[in-house]
Amino acid sequence: MQTAEPGLALAPGRSRARASVLTGLADRLAPGVFLLPAVLVVLAMSIFPLIVSLYLSLTRFKLGKGGFSFDFIGTLNYQKLLTGSQQFHFLGKLELLSPVAWGVVAAAAALGLWLTLRAGSLLSALGRLVAAAGLVAAALLFGATLSAGGQLGSLGVTLIYVFVGVGAQYLLGLGLAFLCAQKLAGRRFFRVVFFVPMMITPVGVAYTFRMMTDTTKGPFAPLWQLFGLTDFAWAATAWGARIAVMIGDAWQWIPFMFIVLLAALEGQPREQIEAAMVDGAGRWQTFRYVTVPAILPVSVTLVLIRVIEAFKIVDLPNVLTNGGPGIASESLTLHAFMAWRALDLGGSAAVGYMLLFIVTFFCVAFANLARRPGGSA
Repeated sequence: MQTAEPGLALAPGRSRARASVLTGLADRLAPGVFLLPAVLVVLAMSIFPLIVSLYLSLTRFKLGKGGFSFDFIGTLNYQKLLTGSQQFHFLGKLELLSPVAWGVVAAAAALGLWLTLRAGSLLSALGRLVAAAGLVAAALLFGATLSAGGQLGSLGVTLIYVFVGVGAQYLLGLGLAFLCAQKLAGRRFFRVVFFVPMMITPVGVAYTFRMMTDTTKGPFAPLWQLFGLTDFAWAATAWGARIAVMIGDAWQWIPFMFIVLLAALEGQPREQIEAAMVDGAGRWQTFRYVTVPAILPVSVTLVLIRVIEAFKIVDLPNVLTNGGPGIASESLTLHAFMAWRALDLGGSAAVGYMLLFIVTFFCVAFANLARRPGGSA
């Protein structure tokens, strides 16, 4: 009687085991292999411009005979923005702080200290301390540029567009969403009407408001004449131009706030509201202690998205006011565009990177401040 050798008997079993291991490994690697090309393309499209623009911000572009050159100058473009010839354009005209401005700075410092002390952990306290330092720096900037003889630069104007504009958009969007969440007649019609402005391009919105603010030839010229405002020009005064830009931006982006907040309000469990009403809570108490915490995560994400978009505003100030009068309504993005159009590629890239640093700082600070002590927004 013949018997098979042990090695030959185990060979098929080893082959099947090896094939099973390879199949499992291929199944685990398949998603990464298929996604890797797309991820590499996205990273290349994102990282390559950042690296190139960083290099440009450290150079000076010069036209020469037969072509052009980039001369490495280090951080001179950034120094020019902060302390040099472009300080007026970037930071504005700085003056000594008035007593009122010092009071605002002290209030900002007290608010930052209070928020830091309410942090739930050491890491959160450090983050809030950095955010408080940024808040005090912003208060110093506005105090120095809004005091007698001072003038806002593109940084201060952009911060006004972000803080005042986005804040007003959120409050108005929340109010409209709260109204449309009630059982009111015609609420479906108004939901559609409120959403229409978002379908128009920013350039179209800018040209529309440019015609509307024309007191001599615009569609509202008879109305302006009725109120005796034919000699008034929105773009002739600094704050008039800024307000016109913020109104146009709000008209376009309030629908975005409205539709997202409406979805959050309608997705809130009715049991919580009914329980609060049974316990004797009024409408304001229910809204403050039940509705606001329920929509807080959505609100934080929504405001972050709008803050990032508001920092990049360029269409409205460019078309509506051309950044004027002077640089009174010029945003940071428009500042960078103006420098690029003047072939100051290094200065334009430096403004773009300063914008990147500022956006990152404010978004991280806002996310840290909006986070609850338990770790969630």
